[in-house]
Amino acid sequence: MNLFAMMDASGEAMEAERMRAEVVAANMANAETTRTAAGGPYRRQEVVFAADRGDPGFLDSMTAATGSASAAQAGFALPGSSGVAPGVHIAQVVEDPSPPLKRYDPGHPDAGPDGYVAYPDINPLTEMVDLMGATRAYGLNGSAVQAEKSMITSALEIAKS
Repeated sequence: MNLFAMMDASGEAMEAERMRAEVVAANMANAETTRTAAGGPYRRQEVVFAADRGDPGFLDSMTAATGSASAAQAGFALPGSSGVAPGVHIAQVVEDPSPPLKRYDPGHPDAGPDGYVAYPDINPLTEMVDLMGATRAYGLNGSAVQAEKSMITSALEIAKS
């Protein structure tokens, strides 16, 4: 039995929620970006979560598919643990398929021949709700880590007496 499994799971969830908040911040920062290096307006990004099943083979396949590994996946597991706690991670960041919004602004440098400019389809209200959800989930996972630390400390105090 792994005493620190919940901390591993909460740590992975906190990492995923931090990334989710960064994606929301990038969306908000680019809400008016009409031209990117790839051409066209900025495309809203969304995160896709995936559950870790608690077996190293699952994580190896996900790391190969996504090209990234969290600290728990990169071999920093505690001695005596299975090396992997069930948890969550970001499987990928995808572009929102919604078409850009068209606004009539013939004086804009990115206006087409018809005078319309393509803007990202980013709703600030949706982004703020997503950010609030990420912040709340991050905080709750931090509270879970603190609770487990308190339980471990209490167990050690009981074992001493």
